Amino acid sequence: MKKLTLFIAIAITCFSVKAQYSQDVILSSILKTDTTSIGQKIIFPQNNNNEISIIKVTIPPGKSTGWHKHSNPVFAYVISGTLTVELEGDKKLTFSANTSFAEVINTYHNGTNLGKEEVVLIAFFMGEKGKLLSEHK
Repeated sequence: MKKLTLFIAIAITCFSVKAQYSQDVILSSILKTDTTSIGQKIIFPQNNNNEISIIKVTIPPGKSTGWHKHSNPVFAYVISGTLTVELEGDKKLTFSANTSFAEVINTYHNGTNLGKEEVVLIAFFMGEKGKLLSEHK
Protein backbone atom coordinates (compact mmCIF):
# COMPACT_ATOMS: atom_id res chain seq x y z
CA MET A 1 0.00 0.00 0.00
CA LYS A 2 2.89 2.35 0.83
CA LYS A 3 4.41 1.86 -2.66
CA LEU A 4 1.03 2.58 -4.28
CA THR A 5 0.65 5.77 -2.23
CA LEU A 6 4.16 6.88 -3.22
CA PHE A 7 3.42 6.12 -6.90
CA ILE A 8 0.19 8.14 -6.75
CA ALA A 9 1.98 11.08 -5.07
CA ILE A 10 4.70 11.09 -7.75
CA ALA A 11 2.13 10.83 -10.55
CA ILE A 12 0.11 13.74 -9.14
CA THR A 13 3.28 15.83 -8.74
CA CYS A 14 4.40 15.13 -12.32
CA PHE A 15 0.90 15.88 -13.65
CA SER A 16 0.60 19.18 -11.76
CA VAL A 17 4.10 20.31 -12.84
CA LYS A 18 3.52 19.19 -16.45
CA ALA A 19 0.33 21.26 -16.59
CA GLN A 20 2.52 24.36 -16.18
CA TYR A 21 4.48 23.75 -19.41
CA SER A 22 3.86 23.07 -23.10
CA GLN A 23 2.95 19.47 -23.96
CA ASP A 24 6.22 19.26 -25.93
CA VAL A 25 8.29 19.56 -22.76
CA ILE A 26 9.22 16.29 -21.04
CA LEU A 27 9.36 16.41 -17.25
CA SER A 28 10.64 13.61 -15.03
CA SER A 29 10.50 13.76 -11.26
CA ILE A 30 13.97 13.29 -9.75
CA LEU A 31 13.42 13.81 -6.02
CA LYS A 32 10.61 15.04 -3.80
CA THR A 33 11.21 14.64 -0.09
CA ASP A 34 10.94 16.42 3.23
CA THR A 35 13.60 14.28 4.91
CA THR A 36 17.27 13.41 4.38
CA SER A 37 18.45 9.95 3.32
CA ILE A 38 18.37 8.87 7.00
CA GLY A 39 15.01 10.44 7.83
CA GLN A 40 16.05 13.81 9.29
CA LYS A 41 13.48 16.59 8.73
CA ILE A 42 14.75 19.13 6.17
CA ILE A 43 14.74 22.67 7.53
CA PHE A 44 15.72 25.50 5.22
CA PRO A 45 18.23 28.11 6.46
CA GLN A 46 16.64 31.20 7.96
CA ASN A 47 19.03 34.10 7.46
CA ASN A 48 19.42 37.18 5.30
CA ASN A 49 22.43 35.86 3.36
CA ASN A 50 21.08 32.73 1.69
CA GLU A 51 23.11 31.43 -1.22
CA ILE A 52 22.69 28.38 -3.46
CA SER A 53 25.78 26.66 -4.85
CA ILE A 54 25.56 23.98 -7.52
CA ILE A 55 28.77 21.99 -7.77
CA LYS A 56 29.89 19.11 -9.98
CA VAL A 57 31.76 16.60 -7.81
CA THR A 58 34.04 13.96 -9.37
CA ILE A 59 35.45 11.19 -7.17
CA PRO A 60 38.07 8.95 -8.83
CA PRO A 61 38.00 5.18 -8.21
CA GLY A 62 39.27 4.29 -4.74
CA LYS A 63 39.04 7.87 -3.46
CA SER A 64 36.71 9.55 -0.96
CA THR A 65 35.51 12.99 0.12
CA GLY A 66 36.92 12.65 3.62
CA TRP A 67 34.77 12.81 6.72
CA HIS A 68 32.67 15.98 6.81
CA LYS A 69 29.23 17.34 7.70
CA HIS A 70 26.83 19.96 6.37
CA SER A 71 24.87 22.36 8.57
CA ASN A 72 22.41 23.21 5.77
CA PRO A 73 20.46 21.05 3.31
CA VAL A 74 22.36 19.54 0.38
CA PHE A 75 20.76 17.60 -2.46
CA ALA A 76 22.65 15.47 -4.98
CA TYR A 77 22.05 13.77 -8.32
CA VAL A 78 24.45 10.97 -9.31
CA ILE A 79 25.32 11.19 -13.00
CA SER A 80 27.65 8.18 -13.17
CA GLY A 81 29.27 5.57 -10.97
CA THR A 82 28.14 4.36 -7.57
CA LEU A 83 28.64 6.43 -4.44
CA THR A 84 28.91 4.74 -1.06
CA VAL A 85 28.25 7.04 1.89
CA GLU A 86 29.60 5.90 5.23
CA LEU A 87 28.02 7.29 8.39
CA GLU A 88 29.31 7.14 11.94
CA GLY A 89 28.18 3.91 13.55
CA ASP A 90 29.10 1.74 10.53
CA LYS A 91 25.94 2.55 8.54
CA LYS A 92 26.36 2.71 4.75
CA LEU A 93 24.12 4.09 2.03
CA THR A 94 24.64 3.45 -1.70
CA PHE A 95 23.54 5.71 -4.55
CA SER A 96 23.99 4.61 -8.16
CA ALA A 97 23.83 6.54 -11.44
CA ASN A 98 20.57 8.34 -12.17
CA THR A 99 19.50 8.48 -8.52
CA SER A 100 19.17 11.45 -6.24
CA PHE A 101 19.19 11.96 -2.50
CA ALA A 102 19.06 14.53 0.28
CA GLU A 103 22.34 14.48 2.19
CA VAL A 104 22.45 14.07 5.95
CA ILE A 105 22.53 17.23 8.06
CA ASN A 106 24.91 17.80 10.99
CA THR A 107 26.03 14.19 10.72
CA TYR A 108 29.60 13.27 9.81
CA HIS A 109 29.80 11.16 6.66
CA ASN A 110 32.32 10.09 4.03
CA GLY A 111 31.48 9.62 0.34
CA THR A 112 33.59 6.87 -1.22
CA ASN A 113 33.98 5.50 -4.73
CA LEU A 114 34.45 1.74 -4.37
CA GLY A 115 33.95 1.13 -8.10
CA LYS A 116 36.22 1.17 -11.16
CA GLU A 117 34.75 4.26 -12.86
CA GLU A 118 34.56 7.85 -11.67
CA VAL A 119 31.61 8.88 -9.54
CA VAL A 120 30.20 12.12 -10.91
CA LEU A 121 27.42 13.93 -9.14
CA ILE A 122 25.85 17.36 -9.06
CA ALA A 123 25.38 18.74 -5.54
CA PHE A 124 22.97 21.57 -4.69
CA PHE A 125 24.07 23.34 -1.50
CA MET A 126 21.63 25.61 0.34
CA GLY A 127 24.11 27.71 2.26
CA GLU A 128 24.94 31.14 3.49
CA LYS A 129 27.20 33.71 1.82
CA GLY A 130 30.70 33.68 3.28
CA LYS A 131 30.29 30.30 5.04
CA LEU A 132 31.87 26.98 4.10
CA LEU A 133 29.67 24.39 2.40
CA SER A 134 30.95 21.65 4.70
CA GLU A 135 32.94 21.20 7.86
CA HIS A 136 35.70 18.60 7.87
CA LYS A 137 36.24 16.34 10.84
